[in-house]
Amino acid sequence: MAITLTAVDGYVFAATRYPATGPLRGRIVMAGATAVPQGFYKRFAEYARERGYEVLTFDYRGIGRSRPPLLAGFRMDLLDWARLDLAAAVELMSGSDVPLYVVGHSYGGHAFGLLPNHSKVDGFYVCGTGAGWHGWMPLGERLKVLTLWWIVLPPLTWWKGYCPWKLLGMGEDLPVDAYRQWRHWCGFPHYFFDDPDMRGIEREYAAVTTPIVAANALDDLWALPASREAFMQGYRNAPVACRDIIPGELGGKIGHMGYFRQGAELLWGEMLAWFESLPVRMAA
Repeated sequence: MAITLTAVDGYVFAATRYPATGPLRGRIVMAGATAVPQGFYKRFAEYARERGYEVLTFDYRGIGRSRPPLLAGFRMDLLDWARLDLAAAVELMSGSDVPLYVVGHSYGGHAFGLLPNHSKVDGFYVCGTGAGWHGWMPLGERLKVLTLWWIVLPPLTWWKGYCPWKLLGMGEDLPVDAYRQWRHWCGFPHYFFDDPDMRGIEREYAAVTTPIVAANALDDLWALPASREAFMQGYRNAPVACRDIIPGELGGKIGHMGYFRQGAELLWGEMLAWFESLPVRMAA
């Protein structure tokens, strides 16, 4: 069911609600990756709803069905996706009747620590989150990423007035502010934790005590385990379990996107089983 949500700053963005089939066991908010539209997560949402979970997917502001009529000139802060958009999704889905969980992908792992209402979440399972720094990548991928950031995208972004990610076949177009912040923070080994202008952000992550599983495929060149650990250390007061996925476990190549493609059902089952093993926390 297509719906709209309104963030506390008044921005209206698009979401889809997947009611559970059968007795309700819990609710899940899907916190997607940068430039990935919510439709990409439909297969996972359908899988979870058939097992008793109500699922919400959504498009961050400026992306997919939440894109404004004119993307050029659209202003935002990359942190808005977490502090405003994901926060509104968590607020909508939270309740006292069943547990609430968040499943994240890439940026979703960054977003969780920025939530003002993370205490309402009973468990967080994230795939493919890393610090984004090219130095954590193999040499070939490192060169490709640096070429993309500093040679290919600057003139294209100047020409369009936004980052034409779709033109390169890499996902949804990005607002120019999101592109510039993302590129800037990917220049640090520990992402925005190393940015002198982001002092104090460590306290937001230190406040998180929600149990977390961080799963990374060993062929995910954008978020290998070393990159994951460089970022996830920010959740220093949360119980974090790191899961390294061998590609053959899911039947073949995973990369950065295969966690939510057809063939990853084994991983999805593992997510739901882990959620069901958790004690239900009292929401703050």
